[in-house]
Amino acid sequence: MTLDKAGDGFSITAVHLTLRGKVPGADNATFVELANKAKVGCPVSKVLNATITLDAALA
Repeated sequence: MTLDKAGDGFSITAVHLTLRGKVPGADNATFVELANKAKVGCPVSKVLNATITLDAALA
């Protein structure tokens, strides 16, 4: 997470998410695709108004 001074306070300007999962029967491409869809649709990410990056892979 990146926290920057903004006026009299601070603002979260960037977040990097690392996701590792074990999903029986899933391949890595499908897992990454679904993780990215979840990131894009995440209401918390929308509220933060920050750059969100994701590193997703099967473990």
